[in-house]
Amino acid sequence: MTMAELVFTKNHNQQAFDYSIDVPSQGSLKCFDDDGRPKRAGNVWTASAHIITAVIGSGVLSLAWAIAQLGWIAGPTIMFLFAFVIYYTSSLLADCYRTGDSVTGKRNYTYMDAVRSNLGGVKVKCCGLIQYINIFGVAIGYTIAASISMMAIKRSNCFHQSGGKNPCHISSNPYMIAFGVTEIIFSQIPDFDQIWWLSIVAAVMSFTYSTIGLSLGVAKVAETGKFMGSFTGISIGTVTQTQKIWRSFQALGDIAFAYSYSIILIEIQDTIKSPPSEAKTMKKATLFSTAITTTFYMLCGCMGYAAFGDGAPGNLLTGFGFYNPYWLLDIANAAIVIHLVGAYQVYCQPLYAFVEKSAAQRWPDTDFVTKEIKVPIPGLSSYKLNLFRLVWRSTFVILSTIISMLLPFFNDIVGILGALGFWPLTVYFPVEMYIRQKKIAKWSTRWLCLQILSVACLIVSVAAAAGSIAGVVLDLKKVYKPFKTTY
Repeated sequence: MTMAELVFTKNHNQQAFDYSIDVPSQGSLKCFDDDGRPKRAGNVWTASAHIITAVIGSGVLSLAWAIAQLGWIAGPTIMFLFAFVIYYTSSLLADCYRTGDSVTGKRNYTYMDAVRSNLGGVKVKCCGLIQYINIFGVAIGYTIAASISMMAIKRSNCFHQSGGKNPCHISSNPYMIAFGVTEIIFSQIPDFDQIWWLSIVAAVMSFTYSTIGLSLGVAKVAETGKFMGSFTGISIGTVTQTQKIWRSFQALGDIAFAYSYSIILIEIQDTIKSPPSEAKTMKKATLFSTAITTTFYMLCGCMGYAAFGDGAPGNLLTGFGFYNPYWLLDIANAAIVIHLVGAYQVYCQPLYAFVEKSAAQRWPDTDFVTKEIKVPIPGLSSYKLNLFRLVWRSTFVILSTIISMLLPFFNDIVGILGALGFWPLTVYFPVEMYIRQKKIAKWSTRWLCLQILSVACLIVSVAAAAGSIAGVVLDLKKVYKPFKTTY
C-alpha cells in the first residue's frame, strides 16, 4: 500500500480504505484508474515475473528427493496433477479480482477482500489467519534455505581445499543473521508496484540455479551411463515401511509448496493495467508461468532422481550429491540466495500492507503511523521514510530470523508450509468464491465436480501435513540444541 493511500485515509477518518475518489478533470483520468488510484502499469510479463519469482523458489531443490520417495510413475504423475490443479484454481481466483462485472466491477485489492466480497462472515477471518500464518512460515522457510545455500558455498570451498577429508561443519546462525539484515533493508520498499525490478532479477536467478541443477544431473547420468531409481521409489530396507509412508506424504507437501503462490495472486493481479481485463491478463500469465515452472520442475526433479536414485538429497544443490565443479555450485547457490532475497519480499508484501493498512485505519491522526520523512539520497530522488513501516517490518524480519535459527529443518518446514496453504488458499476458497460468483446450483454436475476436487485436495493436504510433522518430530529427537545446529 502506498503512502498516498495512507494520507488519503488520514483525511477521510472513518471511510473504507478502498473508497474511490472523484477525479476532478477529464485530463487527469489519464493518470488514475477507475478506483481513483494511480494508473497500474503491470502486464503479462511483469505478472509472470512475480509468479515465477514466487513459484520457482527453493522448493525446486527438494523435488528430486520428493520423486525419490514416490518413484518414476507416481512422482511425475502427481507433479502434473498439481500443475493442473494450480492452473485451474488460479484461473478461478483471477475471476474474483472484481466483484460483479469482470471489467467494471468493484476491485478486490487483496485475497481477503475477495473472500469478503464473495463469501463474507467468519470465512474472511479464517482466510486472513491462514494466509498470513503461511506468509510468515514462508519467510522462515526462505531464511533457512538461504542460509543453507550460503553455507554450501563455504563448505564446497572447504571440501575442495581439504580434498574431501574435512567434514567442514558450520553453524547456520551467522548466515541467517546476514540474510535477515539484508531483508530488513529491502523490506523498506513500500509496495508491490515498486519491487517489479527485484522480481525480474529474482526470476533470472531462479532460472540460473535451476538450469545448473539440471545440467549437473544430466552430466551425472552421462558419467554413470544409467538412470537410477525405480518405479515405486525408495525401497523398503533402505527405509522402514513406516518411514516410506511418512516420507511419501511429506513428498506431497514438498510438491505442493513448490507450486504454491495463490496466497499472493490477487495482490499480483492488482498491479496489472487494463484493458484488457485484469482477469484475462492474469490467466495468460498463470498459464505461461505454470507451463514454464512445470517444465523446469519435471526436468530438475527427474534428472536429480535419475542421477542419485534413492540417495537423492533433500536439497539438490546443498545436499552434496554434487562436489564438483565446486565453482559452478558456488554460482548456483549464490543465485539461490539472490533469488530468495527477492522472493521473500514478494511473498511478504501482502502481510506488510495488511498491518500498515490496519494501523492507518486505527490511528489515522498519528504521525508515527502516517507521516513520511523525506531522506535525501545522493544522485537519486529522496526516499520517503515511514517510521511505523521501519519498526514493524524490521520486527517481522527479526522474529522470522530468530524462529529460523530455532527450527532449521529445510525439508520438513517446506512440507508443512505446502500442506498448510495448499487446500484452503489454493483450492477451497477459489472454488467456493467461484461457485458463489457464478451462482452454480447445488448438487449440479459442475458443483459436484468442484466439490470432489476440493475434498480430494483436502485429503492430500492432511496426508502431507502428517508426513511433514512426523519429519519435524524425528529431527527434534536427534541431537538438537537451539541456536547451535550445525551442518
